[in-house]
Amino acid sequence: MSGVNFAIAETGGIVLCTNEGNGDLGATHPPIHIASMGIEKLVPGLDELAVFTRLLARSATGQPITAYTSHFNKPAPGREMHIVIVDNGRSKILGEPKFRKSLQCIRCGACLNTCPVYRRSGGHSYGYPIPGPIGSVLAPHRDMKEYKSLPYASTLCGSCTQVCPVKINLHEQLLDWRKEIVKAGKLPIIKRLMMWGMGGVLLRPKVYRFSGKWGGKLLGIIPGFILKNRLNPWTKGREMPVFAKKSFSEMYKIRKNGR
Repeated sequence: MSGVNFAIAETGGIVLCTNEGNGDLGATHPPIHIASMGIEKLVPGLDELAVFTRLLARSATGQPITAYTSHFNKPAPGREMHIVIVDNGRSKILGEPKFRKSLQCIRCGACLNTCPVYRRSGGHSYGYPIPGPIGSVLAPHRDMKEYKSLPYASTLCGSCTQVCPVKINLHEQLLDWRKEIVKAGKLPIIKRLMMWGMGGVLLRPKVYRFSGKWGGKLLGIIPGFILKNRLNPWTKGREMPVFAKKSFSEMYKIRKNGR
């Protein structure tokens, strides 16, 4: 069994892009080759394929082309080849204007490599086969209740959108998913209260400056057992960061006055 990176409507063939020989070995050695592909993997012809194969390799690893770009157009003599075309909710995504561009993904991984959240947490923390920003966009389509936290695993910095070779507006879709999750009533009450509190701070400059100045100092003197206990599972595998002694605003004033 194999996946499919691209399927070519012009020839009826499929393309596998790999950097090891395992893909070719797995697809040619057994008597039956079953290739499973999503409907969004179709490209019109070989001219378009040439563009996408170079986009994929350069955005994934910086190579001009992958070590193996294998074309399968028909089974070898005496063998069988079957192509399974999967919808599995893709038509529904195509019908949603806010999210349809996510189907343009070529799975290069550029958004993962640039995402500050993914770089710190790793793929397993997402609990979904496709991690990172693109996974956080796709997962709620499968089950909004189970994956309601993933769109919030983002700083919305926009770096994923900036590096995406196929121009998916990932950070905007993550923000749209947050709105959809709130509208559907799937956001936990604790997170709603936290968002309400953060909104109150961020909308008031004086409160924000006061919090920035004293928040870190207060956390620095709180005994560890108050923060690290069974009621606060966040600290089970984490350490509180060391806060800067002076805020950016304070340092800016000092340097401005000194100059």
